[in-house]
Amino acid sequence: MRAILEIIILLIDLYWWVLLAMIILSWLISFNVINTANQFVATVFRVVTALTEPLLKPIRRVVPAVGGLDLSPIVLFVGLYFVRRVIILYIYPNVF
Repeated sequence: MRAILEIIILLIDLYWWVLLAMIILSWLISFNVINTANQFVATVFRVVTALTEPLLKPIRRVVPAVGGLDLSPIVLFVGLYFVRRVIILYIYPNVF
């Protein structure tokens, strides 16, 4: 059972990095530092967006954009941190 919890924690950590990559890529594209005309950039952005949108879309319906600033990634970061801490502090120690 602990191995399964370790895998879940690893997946949460990996998803955290994918979400961070999506945020950085969207900023770089918005400020025209990198261009989506580049096939590699477009492919990476499509993959990262496809991985993050299923969790961000429901949050965006609940949390409105404030002054054009999308707060949904911050809410998702907090949610991922909360789930990770619950697993580490409460579930993991009680598994034999």
